[in-house]
This record gives sequence, C-alpha cells and structure tokens, in this order.
Amino acid sequence: QVQLVESGGGLVQAGGSLTLSCAASGIIFSIKTMGWYRQAPGKQRDLVAAITNGGSTNYADSVKGRFTISRNNAGNTVYLQMNSLKPDDTAVYYCATEAVVGGMLNLYWGQGTQVTVSS
Repeated sequence: QVQLVESGGGLVQAGGSLTLSCAASGIIFSIKTMGWYRQAPGKQRDLVAAITNGGSTNYADSVKGRFTISRNNAGNTVYLQMNSLKPDDTAVYYCATEAVVGGMLNLYWGQGTQVTVSS
C-alpha cells in the first residue's frame, strides 16, 4: 500500500501565499510522476501541476507564473508553492502519485486538503 499525507492547506487572503506538501510512504519500488489536482464545489477535479521523476513540470494555464511544483531529493515528497492566490484558487487540493508497487503502475491519491482564499 501507498500512503500520501498532505499538509499545508488553510485560509489565506487574496494575494497571499501557501505551500502544500505531500509525502509518499509505503512499499514503493519507484515513484514516477507526482502532482496536484484541485476540485472546487460543483466542478470536476482538474490538474494543477505535475512533476516527473526527471524533474519536468507541467502547469495548468490558470496557475502558470504563480504556482511552483517541486520534489525533494529522495523523490518521495512533492511541494506546491502557491503565490498571488486568488479567490478562484479556492478548492480541495489533492496530491496524486504514480508509483510502481508489486510490479504494477498505479495512481494513488491523498485525502485532500482545503485551500480557501478570501477576497
């Protein structure tokens, strides 16, 4: 099993910053891409940012220039630095990880962390 533990969500005023963290643990042979998704009430879950184990990154257009995704050297923790936050960024943020476990590549999800941006 793979566990993803998220932290760092909360309430912030527009223009402020937050950093989300997600640590993966368990019997993991190799972790591939790690990323963050978000889901606002009544909307679908969308990709915010992703980073491969080679360090390549991908961002949603709505967060480019404001959010930065990174990983630790061990490759099992992913961070999302969020700057210049807007009320539209309010959502539950989910960490997601592709990992090889038992010879199979699977996608694992964290429990989600609430980010609320007040105007």
